[in-house]
Amino acid sequence: MFAPWIRTLSKNLFGRYLLVTNVVSGGTLLATGDIIQQTIELAGPNNGQKRDWSRTGRMCIIGTLMGPFNHFWYKMLDFYLPGTTFKTITRKILCDQVVAAPFFASFFLIGMGSLEGESIETSIADLKKKFWAIYLADWTVWPPAQAINFYFMPSHLRVIYVNTITLGWDTYLSYVKHRDANGKRAALASLEKEEIVIPANVELNGNIKKAQ
Repeated sequence: MFAPWIRTLSKNLFGRYLLVTNVVSGGTLLATGDIIQQTIELAGPNNGQKRDWSRTGRMCIIGTLMGPFNHFWYKMLDFYLPGTTFKTITRKILCDQVVAAPFFASFFLIGMGSLEGESIETSIADLKKKFWAIYLADWTVWPPAQAINFYFMPSHLRVIYVNTITLGWDTYLSYVKHRDANGKRAALASLEKEEIVIPANVELNGNIKKAQ
């Protein structure tokens, strides 16, 4: 009964409106990764803090902006490197790691910094500080994931596959981007919980009161 409706929906989502599907899924899953990361954070030292929905919104914007690049990147790879031979897949993976991975890591860090109100100088400094942590981790995750993508997945499902795998990766990106701010918030929260006891015979300016 639902089969024709499902086929029509699938044809539209992964055919006629594939670009829209890739863009929306990119933004949605990056935001979901941040929600997961904040849930982890709030269960730890930052459990006294409130969930930052504006941060999740910024992650969603960056994911949405990255969607078109992902869409056309994989179309270009399939156009110039067709086939599923070992040599072709190896070339695609190398192109993805050498060209796309550094671009997306840089776009993410600088884009998030801009949305958070940072100056371009501060965003570039943050990029220099965190780029290698992201890029080296990228080499441990994405080559095997992309080998599956390029061998098994049809071209029109590549981005949605990447976006799905990216859910765990997006959680990591959110952690790397915001770990400094989380550390500062935890330290401030710890200080706020400490009670400073002032003896009754000491004035706030540090002078000793005369005994009555």
